[in-house]
Amino acid sequence: MKILSGIQPTGRFHWGNYFGAIRQYISLQGHEQSFYFIADLHALTTVREPDVLRQNVKDAALDLLALGLDPKRATLFRQSDVPETTELTWLLMTITQMHLLEKCHAFKDKKAKGIAADAGLFTYPVLMAADILIYDSTTVPVGADQVQHVEVTRDLAQRFNATYGECLHLPEAYVLDESAKVPGTDGEKMSKSYGNTIPIFETPKKLRKTIMSIKTDSTPMESPKNPEACSVYELYKLFAGPEEQAILAERYRGGGMGYGEAKESLYQAAMSHFGAAFERRTQLESSPDVVEDILREGAHRARAKAREVVERVRSACGLLAKPV
Repeated sequence: MKILSGIQPTGRFHWGNYFGAIRQYISLQGHEQSFYFIADLHALTTVREPDVLRQNVKDAALDLLALGLDPKRATLFRQSDVPETTELTWLLMTITQMHLLEKCHAFKDKKAKGIAADAGLFTYPVLMAADILIYDSTTVPVGADQVQHVEVTRDLAQRFNATYGECLHLPEAYVLDESAKVPGTDGEKMSKSYGNTIPIFETPKKLRKTIMSIKTDSTPMESPKNPEACSVYELYKLFAGPEEQAILAERYRGGGMGYGEAKESLYQAAMSHFGAAFERRTQLESSPDVVEDILREGAHRARAKAREVVERVRSACGLLAKPV
């Protein structure tokens, strides 16, 4: 498989990002081609402060490497370090029909809310298609709500091939297992837009404070409680094995345990799970040149493949002399 995945640097990664996608991205590394990019060009549709974007990109690289992305088994790079992607975006735009973009979720959602959608948001799916097609990707890990982006990519590749001849490979969506429920501190789905996230890399003191702020009901400490109706227990299940889950569930049902104790169990489980990643991140943070070298080397490998594909596409369009 030729894996391709990108993640936007729009803020610090949280538990929802990790359990919903990142840990699965990392489990897929080591195939014939495993490309992972930090989508800083995409982030420009929402992040307009240069220093914030630079810091977000740095944090994204540190987080991914600390969580287990191995530059010996996968290629990590900044999207903007591969300028061939924007060239392919334009070449794809010339065969993209307006109605296809008008049907895309992000544009429709903003339009429905009365929010002004700029050209960057409108053409966002074409840049995403270029991200995928420029590496001859065969497999694109996405959440169920992002399958449309892969479908649009396939549509554009088919239209391009019908116009200029077989040139672009059609990718397949690899739908991530999002069955693990990741509730936020308010019990709703964890999301930056809801302001209910729990950052992966938080200081122990701040992490404990955030966990202790998780919303629970007013059931008295001495009364039995339903673990399945409690977001603290739902989060605990993400970190604990079946035996540990059963023990805590029994404590809930038996009464005599306050939610504070359950939250402490969650805190300890999270610290244990991410402990090694915390140490790796600290080491990487003290060696910024190492991280930058990884991104540059990743971009070098990515550009080699991107140039190969762009030259093929340019030739198909008539922008290069016809091969003899």
